[in-house]
Amino acid sequence: MDSIEEVRAILVETLGLGERGTSLTHESILLGDIPEFDSMAVVSVITALEEEFGFIVDDDEISAETFETLGTLSDFVSRKLAA
Repeated sequence: MDSIEEVRAILVETLGLGERGTSLTHESILLGDIPEFDSMAVVSVITALEEEFGFIVDDDEISAETFETLGTLSDFVSRKLAA
């Protein structure tokens, strides 16, 4: 499974999106488009990503741009894994 699929799975589970999550693509907007994706959900998703992939996200790495789309979030995960 590539990182976009793993990130999608984490979003679906963490946000409880169910079948709606299957339609998420690289270009799918997250912030502002998914009602469940609020500030508390961002923290939950970060925690889930850290646990799943074994990296730590520093506060200064968190930005709205990172969570703009599934693609930007997946790219962030890929960069963290490559570091």
